[in-house]
Amino acid sequence: MSLLLLAAACLLTVTLGYGGRCWLSPFGDCRKCHGMGHALKNDRKGRLKRGKDCRRCKATGKRIRVGRWIYNRAARTYRAGTR
Repeated sequence: MSLLLLAAACLLTVTLGYGGRCWLSPFGDCRKCHGMGHALKNDRKGRLKRGKDCRRCKATGKRIRVGRWIYNRAARTYRAGTR
């Protein structure tokens, strides 16, 4: 029984931690461009230069977290149903 209780406590801790993270910081870095908003390219001499804008985040470098997206969708559905 104690192993089951420990697993439930760990799951609850992780869930509440992620929920708090989504509440405090709803946007995270884009996974494709790593928060830069664009790709990096090398020129002929091997130096880094700015590449094309990231299409996934539309050059903002930010994305909405999955937990926040779920919360926003649920809140929108709730508001639409109570009107």
